Amino acid sequence: MECCKKKDKPRDEKEKADLIKRCSRVVGQMEGIKNMLEEDRYCGDILCQISAVEGAIREIATRVYKTHMLTCVKDKLMGGDDSALLESFALLRRLK
Repeated sequence: MECCKKKDKPRDEKEKADLIKRCSRVVGQMEGIKNMLEEDRYCGDILCQISAVEGAIREIATRVYKTHMLTCVKDKLMGGDDSALLESFALLRRLK
């Protein structure tokens, strides 16, 4: 599977802004976890924050995957390129 190629169609600006905002929030949460570790905070509290970050990242991944299916994969299928389905199955396996 090729990585880091550019989308054929630009991502919707509203969606892009939302994803970037969510990523920024995750970065902030990770900084908070780092600070908690440096301060020797209670393990349970740190694990709760890690769980929140994992959930936020899964939500970002789900939104990107949904858009991928509705744009990139759909466009390829409509153009007769079935390889997009195999790629999407491989991506789905990596997301779990």
